Amino acid sequence: MFVIAGVSGHVGSVAANELLGKKQKVKVIVRDGKKGEAWSKKGAEVAVGSLEDQAFLTTALRGASGFFVLLPPNYAAADFYGYQRKTADAIAGAVKAASVPHVVLLSSVGADLPDGTGPIKGLHYAENLLRGTGAVLTAIRAGYFQENLGGVVAPAKQQGIFPNFTPSADYPMPMINTKDIGMLAAESLLAKPRQSENVDLHGPAYSQRQLATMLGKALGKELQIVNIPESEWIGAMTKSGLPRSVAELYAEMYGAFAKGIIKPRGDRMVEGKTPIDDVVKYLASA
Repeated sequence: MFVIAGVSGHVGSVAANELLGKKQKVKVIVRDGKKGEAWSKKGAEVAVGSLEDQAFLTTALRGASGFFVLLPPNYAAADFYGYQRKTADAIAGAVKAASVPHVVLLSSVGADLPDGTGPIKGLHYAENLLRGTGAVLTAIRAGYFQENLGGVVAPAKQQGIFPNFTPSADYPMPMINTKDIGMLAAESLLAKPRQSENVDLHGPAYSQRQLATMLGKALGKELQIVNIPESEWIGAMTKSGLPRSVAELYAEMYGAFAKGIIKPRGDRMVEGKTPIDDVVKYLASA
């Protein structure tokens, strides 16, 4: 049996559907029982509860041969990193108590670094904690999500601008589709590896100028690229609705990317093949 968390999102849903399609026994974890109804109809067992609840999670994981998990962000938390640690503690405690043999974690490029990486810091903590449980850990260190392009859709539609937080609008950056992450998660669970490994997952590279052109075409307008200087990153993000404490973390992460501090350092690299075209069309029509 494989237990899958995050099935209400892009990655977990792909992993669960892929395993069900291969006639595997799957248990999905949802916070809301209503969101589990569709999975039940597909043949999955449904466990309703929170990843922060170690007792619930321990029960849900008993008998599992593999577990896919992620750290869901909580932007409303007074202490973002504290919430990450609390959730990771509960997950690792449950994995150890239930003697889960293999865990696949949605991690991030940069999770090898202990700090200076903004929200990625919590994944560094989670990786190390899970390695100490006795389970084999497959840490999928994904690159920048293609779906993160959604953050510029509102200003593109409303103001005709494309905010750029990178040093150069012409520098191509590898971006990964969440579909490819979910597929690798399912593949990793089925492989049942004998030893832990960190897997870097990157996809096709796009510059901000290319993305602005593609999104503008999908919206039927020409977008003006607006380069946001580092001194204005936090202000720009708080104006978009992020709490200041979270904006500060993301500014730290953008800075680490810009300085080349965050880079792939895993045991091996997997290349995602999905282009960003469908994501652009979906975001433009949403």
